[in-house]
Amino acid sequence: MKKLSILITAFLFTTTAMAGTLKITQNSSNANTHKLWKEKVIPMFEKENPGINVEMTIYDHEAYKTAIRNFLQAEPPDVVNWFSGNRMKFFVDQGLFEDVSDVWKKHGLNSQLSAARSTMTVNGKQWGVPLTYYQWGVYYRTDIFKKYGLGEPRSIADLMHICATLKKNGITPFTIGTKYLWTAAGWFDFLNLRVNGYDFHMGLMDGNISYEDKRLDKVFDIWGDLARKGYFIENHASLSWQEGQAPMLNGDAAMYLMGNFVVGNLQEGGLTGKIGYFQFPVIDGNVRTWEEAPTDSVHIPSKAKNKADARKFLAFLARPDIQSMVAEVEGMLPTNNQSPAPSDEFLKIGFKVLSESAGLAQFYDRDTNPEMAKEGMKGFQEFMVKPDREKQIRKRIEKVRKRIFKK
Repeated sequence: MKKLSILITAFLFTTTAMAGTLKITQNSSNANTHKLWKEKVIPMFEKENPGINVEMTIYDHEAYKTAIRNFLQAEPPDVVNWFSGNRMKFFVDQGLFEDVSDVWKKHGLNSQLSAARSTMTVNGKQWGVPLTYYQWGVYYRTDIFKKYGLGEPRSIADLMHICATLKKNGITPFTIGTKYLWTAAGWFDFLNLRVNGYDFHMGLMDGNISYEDKRLDKVFDIWGDLARKGYFIENHASLSWQEGQAPMLNGDAAMYLMGNFVVGNLQEGGLTGKIGYFQFPVIDGNVRTWEEAPTDSVHIPSKAKNKADARKFLAFLARPDIQSMVAEVEGMLPTNNQSPAPSDEFLKIGFKVLSESAGLAQFYDRDTNPEMAKEGMKGFQEFMVKPDREKQIRKRIEKVRKRIFKK
């Protein structure tokens, strides 16, 4: 198990009684997030609950996805951070997450967290608390667009024109790093949502539709066209999403389809004032505009030792002031509708985009079965490198779907 050797234990108050210990995890790749939890979130909770001491273990983000599967079965912490939707349901179905519907009822969360409530609900019960969510879309170099007289696209035809213009002038249209696979899934999700809509997409995620269905042909046609024309950077399969930022920072690439968390890194890399954002463009005008809004959440493992204090911590994290504080540092939006409006320009855009969308999907690896997601994303990465293997790749993914969903 790969784990960062950071163990943060806060002991701010002493009492005559033996203090309780609450063990929590943190898997953000953002150093500012670690600092926030260490210096503000945990001390605030301990000050309000002087009988509780919090121990936070920080994990590497990618390694955590494997680690949590192991420690939930054995000796888990009291509170874990994870993802809502199907990823949460996977652990709920195995009996590894605690039902926390009582926390929702006691603290009036059904109304405050209404937008994300469905993502936390299985069989009419809530199994965690949503913390933040964020928009996806295309972030681009405004200076490069201006140099070549390009505007924000409203259709897929507009986007292809932009790509052709950039390529002709020696700039790769899109950067990406698919080493960890999920970035490729973002492309599949948006193309499928724009071509076939939400109901079809979720039917596919639920295993009810074949990956060889002809309605997916247009999705792969457009995606394959982008790949064949060299509109993605070379060697992206060997790059992490962070490493994929470099071509955009140095001007070799102009756009990045990514979540809003990328903004802080791009600004720190010298692009402050040079970043724009646009929604993934329309492909079929008859299909409503659905967006991706992955939701991060916190949960109590069913085998946790300190469930009473864990419930207090979940209620604390659900508060509008705490959610706003965390979301601002993460470059995300709070899920509590009582939180103050965001001040950041990109979060303002995100709030508008998500609130005006036809509805929200989570993300490929959050909306479908974990094993299905792994195999599907492996196929997507391969397709972006070798689009001429589309038929074989889709056939292989379909074989996995049939085995997993038995449909």
